[in-house]
Amino acid sequence: MGSGQVTSSVSPELQGKHVTVAGLGVSGVPAAKVLHARGAIVTVVNDGDDARAREQAAELEALGITVRLGDGATLPEGTELIVTAPGWKPDKPLFTAARAAGVDIWGDVELAWRLRGPDAAPWLAVTGTNGKTTTVQMLASILKAAGLRTAAVGNIGVSLLDAVLGDEEYDVLAVELSSYQLHWAPSLRAHSAAVLNLAPDHLDWHGSMEAYAKDKGRIYEGNRVACVYNVADKLTEELVREADVEEGCRAIGFTLGTPGPSQLGVVDGILVDRAFVENRHKNAQELAEVSDVNPPAPHNIANALAAAALARAFGVPPTAVRDGLRAFTPDAHRIAHVADVDGVAYIDDSKATNTHAAEASLASYESIVWIAGGLAKGATFDELVAKSAKRLRGVVLIGADRALIRDALARHAPEVPVVDLDRTDTGAMLAAVQEARRLAVEGDTVLLAPACASMDMFANYNKRGDAFAQAVRGLGA
Repeated sequence: MGSGQVTSSVSPELQGKHVTVAGLGVSGVPAAKVLHARGAIVTVVNDGDDARAREQAAELEALGITVRLGDGATLPEGTELIVTAPGWKPDKPLFTAARAAGVDIWGDVELAWRLRGPDAAPWLAVTGTNGKTTTVQMLASILKAAGLRTAAVGNIGVSLLDAVLGDEEYDVLAVELSSYQLHWAPSLRAHSAAVLNLAPDHLDWHGSMEAYAKDKGRIYEGNRVACVYNVADKLTEELVREADVEEGCRAIGFTLGTPGPSQLGVVDGILVDRAFVENRHKNAQELAEVSDVNPPAPHNIANALAAAALARAFGVPPTAVRDGLRAFTPDAHRIAHVADVDGVAYIDDSKATNTHAAEASLASYESIVWIAGGLAKGATFDELVAKSAKRLRGVVLIGADRALIRDALARHAPEVPVVDLDRTDTGAMLAAVQEARRLAVEGDTVLLAPACASMDMFANYNKRGDAFAQAVRGLGA
């Protein structure tokens, strides 16, 4: 069922209840329709009053839903519940007023969780600073290879409301959840869940690293079978220790090294399971080869192990892990090989929009000409540059905040040649690729892993990656 049509059915919990929906957009509009169809008296409030908002408001008002544009700060009189778009910050005046009035605040994920039917499909949930979408897509591919009816949903394109209220019947859902969504989902209880990694991100929204980690950790609350964590990231293990889970739920680690008992890992190029096997202290189950992972970069192998752990927690056989990984094709702009030109590989990882993602990308190659820069979003680059310095043949900088990376390079990699392109027009990418070609020698990798957001120069990271690929193909011609 698409969000455009909502089957009407009265929910006793919502019937006659005055519900305020905070924000229009991709989650607010479907939430308002679902609430209205279930008998709630709905008012939508929205900060903006642009053409798109007016168009969405007209659509909702035609159904009998009240919409208030240009005022997202005031709590409508009589509000008994707020359902918010995930991006609205917790310190907004609307929420301060709601908390003072004792009004509950749910996100769209919380609404979907509460509206699930009695025989609803269990959720296998994934969060983390980087790798969420890839891991969820790998997980869905593995579950499908096992013959299960499933979908990749959540923060990934398919609305959870559509997934749980639609006509399609699922055996299990692979669910991507952001820290924003988890903040507003207090009663969510997954079958099993994974936190892939944790690095500073969205701190302007959460207020601190501690608050950000705490929201990520909510994904483990009430897990029934497995809490999957990253052995190389102690913060994820700490979140498992702090979680209140069901009796019998296990902590399952994944590692790029040899796994211990209750872990999945890598031995001689083989992904192995020492968690979901009999006598795990002595036995290991082969799942797939590293070459079955596309692409087989270290951080992507970690994603595959996390997906495999969640699938195995759900009882999937080893052959389905192998077949699902082989069938998986990554989305564009995620360490995507564009072309080889004069013995140099050109790799598009435009999706590396923060330092943690860029660090994982840089760790995948030995000798790199790095194209970086854009909007830093408050990030610092010293740690990233220090860890990656020995791999750098040269650096080409673009974008508004490139000086921050240039200064970090001067401190930690002063011998590495740097080309600083003082331009932020979209044509800068062609110049960047040409400069990178000049710096590279046979056997090198030219890597677009900007460590920054794209909006200073491009509409999004997809457009940035497209510009890079187009420039590279021009070299080949």
